[in-house]
Amino acid sequence: MMKSDKQLRDDVMDELEWEPAVDAGDIGVEVKDGVVTLFGHLSSFAEKVAAERAVQRVSGVKGLAVELDVRLPTQEARSDTELAHAAKSVLEMDTFVPKDAIDIVVEDGRVKLSGLVTAEFQRRAAERDVRNLRGVKDVINNVTVRPIVLSHDVKSRIESALQRRAHAETKAITVSVEGDEITLTGTVPTWQERNAIVHAAWNAPGVGRVVNHIAIRT
Repeated sequence: MMKSDKQLRDDVMDELEWEPAVDAGDIGVEVKDGVVTLFGHLSSFAEKVAAERAVQRVSGVKGLAVELDVRLPTQEARSDTELAHAAKSVLEMDTFVPKDAIDIVVEDGRVKLSGLVTAEFQRRAAERDVRNLRGVKDVINNVTVRPIVLSHDVKSRIESALQRRAHAETKAITVSVEGDEITLTGTVPTWQERNAIVHAAWNAPGVGRVVNHIAIRT
């Protein structure tokens, strides 16, 4: 049964309260026609990401608008130079991130990443490393994925990966391949299912871009 906006708002607020990485008291929640809007001020970018993911775990969410600002406590503030050095150090320590592949620009606490890697997991690892640093207000990930080679049977390999993970909605998803670009279309009942399918597609050898047209079923 489809949830009313009030039921959905209550569930979202409960999930935010349940998430230990989030101070739910700093977040306002509005729901209209199944679309959730978060607003308020948080003390770290990592907390903002945790709040977004918490909402995506709630069944019935059709869309999410994030109007959360990051306002760092005075003791958490760092200069852009300090933050750039910290980002460089944390990336160098991550074995998943190729050495010297990522360029870093920091402006007013916002970290911009660029560069070239050969796999999406490397791109994600770079973003994950810097978003948890003290003093980060935002992360803009402009790192490009350019695979070495695209598997000739990438379509069937993605479909097999979905089946191995026992996704109930696998048959409702269409996988199209053009060059190193994968396009996913169809509908699923939850954000979690949608994210899991996209993640599986990115893990296929040689994928350079995933176009996600999967909608949350109403």
